[in-house]
Amino acid sequence: MKTATDKLIAANNQFGFKLFSELLKQQPNQNIFVSPLSISIALSMLYNGAVGQTQAEMAIALGLQNMSVQEVNQANAELIKQLESLPDVRVAIANSLWAAPNLRFRSEFLQRVQEFYQAEVQNLDFSRPDAATTINQWANDQTHGKIQQIVQQLRPATILVLLNAIYFKGNWSDRFDPSQTQPGMFTLLDSSQKQVPMMRQFNEYCCYQGEDFQAVRIPFKDKRLSLDIFSPPSLAQVNSFYESLRSGSGSKWLDQFPPKSITQRLINLTMPSFQLEYETKSALKQALVSLGMKQAFDETANFSQLCKDSAAISQITHKTFFEVNEAGAKAAAVTAIDVERGLPPTLTIDRPFFCAIRDQQTGAILFMGVIVDPA
Repeated sequence: MKTATDKLIAANNQFGFKLFSELLKQQPNQNIFVSPLSISIALSMLYNGAVGQTQAEMAIALGLQNMSVQEVNQANAELIKQLESLPDVRVAIANSLWAAPNLRFRSEFLQRVQEFYQAEVQNLDFSRPDAATTINQWANDQTHGKIQQIVQQLRPATILVLLNAIYFKGNWSDRFDPSQTQPGMFTLLDSSQKQVPMMRQFNEYCCYQGEDFQAVRIPFKDKRLSLDIFSPPSLAQVNSFYESLRSGSGSKWLDQFPPKSITQRLINLTMPSFQLEYETKSALKQALVSLGMKQAFDETANFSQLCKDSAAISQITHKTFFEVNEAGAKAAAVTAIDVERGLPPTLTIDRPFFCAIRDQQTGAILFMGVIVDPA
């Protein structure tokens, strides 16, 4: 029987792929890297204050129709606890609410976000010139300096800023030897090429070779979390691979590359080292509207369980940092198959690829992205 946490993880992952597909349509041919988990947690806090149609639309967008608000809260608390207690990797999840001094919170809302989400609640005069600096300092602290600015300017009319930050740092189970990293060519979507640093390792990896994609799982030191990478089997399939991803195939690919019972093979793995920053504002808002969450963003929004004042979401911002190098991966954001086709002894990630940082035990996706240009 599925627990509430199992149901929440399934909902988060499904929401993540729907959102990712919308972002791909709005931001084509760009690197995109998001944390479905971070966005889901932030919206789950807000969900506690929503009423009527506003809440119903949020439930549909987030896939929470079959869960009570209490179940959502308890499952989020349990998932956060599990991830933050993992050995050998660092997962830190932090939440905060910044409220105008005259905002009249509902006491039950405050109790819930503090109990289940450990949210910090602080008053802030948004008309002060240093208001944005105060919030950015919080984001900087929670992501260990990886995300230094989450807001630029705050309008004096702002009454509430809700933040979620997730920080991840993990070393590979088997580190890449930096002396083996050499320049290599990476083919972009338009078939042009760029020179990027390519890491190399000869080791045993879980891998999969199919007609539509090839995949490799690179475990972190704890062996529970991994970076799963999916790339086109050939350069001729780069554009069809990308179009499949835009139409939502990422979820299907992950299903074909399940956490357990995948054969390990000894391969020569070559992949780029890189770091990127990604930020989405208007595209994220439009994506959520496309998923059915419309009323939360207009003047008819009903967040009467959050505060005694009328309120609507004016802006939603999601920012991530992602770095992959020989030692491991860092990410921050403020969710036995025996393969008959023999995998070639060399697997080279030298073309646009989809990737996900995934908990192999629960299936929870912490981050997902498409890297079209690692340079």
